[in-house]
Amino acid sequence: MLLLDLREEVYLPGKHITQTQEALYMQSRKSGLTQETSAAKAGVSIRSGHRIETGGKKAKSPRKGRTRIDPFASVWTSELVPLLEKEPKLSGLTLWEYLDEHHPNAYPHKLLRTLQRRVKHWRATHGPDNPVMFRQSLPPGQQGLSDFTHPRSAVTVAGQPFPHLIYQYRLAYSGWRCTHVVRGGESYSALAQGVQNALHKSGGVPVEHRTDSLSAAYVNQSQKKQLTHAYEGLCQHYGMTGTTNNPGLGHENGAVETSHASLKHRLDQAIKLRGSADFDSVADYQALINRCTDRLNRYTLTRFEEEQKYLQPLPKYRFMDYSEISVKVTTSSTIAIKRGLYTVPSRLIGETLRIHLYHDKLIGFVGQTQVIELPRVFAQTPKGRARRIDYRHVIHSLSAKPQAFRFSNFRDELFPNDNYRQLWKVADQNLPAKDACKWMVAVLRIAADHQCEEELGQTLLLQAQTGTLPSLKSLQTQYLKNQDQTELVTKQHDIADYDKLLSGCWIKPHIQGGSVCLSR
Repeated sequence: MLLLDLREEVYLPGKHITQTQEALYMQSRKSGLTQETSAAKAGVSIRSGHRIETGGKKAKSPRKGRTRIDPFASVWTSELVPLLEKEPKLSGLTLWEYLDEHHPNAYPHKLLRTLQRRVKHWRATHGPDNPVMFRQSLPPGQQGLSDFTHPRSAVTVAGQPFPHLIYQYRLAYSGWRCTHVVRGGESYSALAQGVQNALHKSGGVPVEHRTDSLSAAYVNQSQKKQLTHAYEGLCQHYGMTGTTNNPGLGHENGAVETSHASLKHRLDQAIKLRGSADFDSVADYQALINRCTDRLNRYTLTRFEEEQKYLQPLPKYRFMDYSEISVKVTTSSTIAIKRGLYTVPSRLIGETLRIHLYHDKLIGFVGQTQVIELPRVFAQTPKGRARRIDYRHVIHSLSAKPQAFRFSNFRDELFPNDNYRQLWKVADQNLPAKDACKWMVAVLRIAADHQCEEELGQTLLLQAQTGTLPSLKSLQTQYLKNQDQTELVTKQHDIADYDKLLSGCWIKPHIQGGSVCLSR
């Protein structure tokens, strides 16, 4: 085997020795190895090793002046700096486009990165001061925060799109959180319900409650004062101070803003693991959110138990978590609330209802008596309107004039599901116009009166697909045959009895001893 003798000429001249090589050489020497062995392990020559030990390494001389010609020397001071002094937020790309426009072909695109570095250096050495973020360490029980966020995954409920927000409450000290689904945006009712649910679940009240801004809950200027008073009343009821951060400065609400990312990530992963973003009901979706929230709260359990000791006690009763509106029921048996049209039972026509408007429902009162509770509907566009038409509210009035069905403003919304829409198409195609309206209204009346909406729709649609529609008489016979009917026995009175009644001689027949006797 040919043994190579490591000599100085093996190492190429002009190659700089790194600090790692110096450290490796000195470590080898301190362990007792010879200069030759230590130099070989570090990859340096023996002479270089000797210089490392004696400290005779030649220091690098500092660079004097520029090594390349400055491509912006003619425009930097005269044109670009004045622009930056006037508007320090101008980007390097904007300045390059300015040069390209005023000095065509003089500054190619390859100089853009050089200009961006120059602008960055100018801001650091001559630019204005930047705002400073002051990290906060709040004591336990001091602050709770509320905010709303959009989920990452598109969720559907029973196959239908489900636009919504997620409300989140978080304690600043411990990081404990509480979340729930919100319909209809950042309204006062959504905030009030979310805050109170969280306060009762946490078992106490912080000194301060902070939100980003309640302006999203103000539908118009006339209601702004009302909602502000309601929020102030909520805070006073629980003995906490309501505060908001400055508009546009989300970092002032950072304790809850930053927690949105972890919550949405957990929820998105849970939906992917579940394999579907479609839920049977809103309650099922809320249950999934609760599981994600509970898992996140496990990491804050120790600090939360500590913070609970500093929370203020809860009041005995909850505060109002709805907005109150008065509306009058129209002659069409409808009420209009917040760009939504709702039908109500026709017995309420002409009444003024006091509506408690929640984020997901509305409850109506006549005086102090509750008369309706309806799920809330929301318009899909900023200028659109939504409808919630319940055929049960108007079907008895419609039965008296079935021809009004064809051109009703909300005819299509009267159908409870697609089965009835298809039935109407079949009836309209196969029956005369008047008979089609009468038949369809009668079917809806039967569905409402006998609570057989799903069964009736499926049965009739199967019959319609075979080309036969049952007559009204057969339908009435089928659904009335099982009802107990008291047979009324009537007797035609003699006309002479009527004459005697008019003359004042009242005759009352009664049975005595098997024979009919007349008595006055």
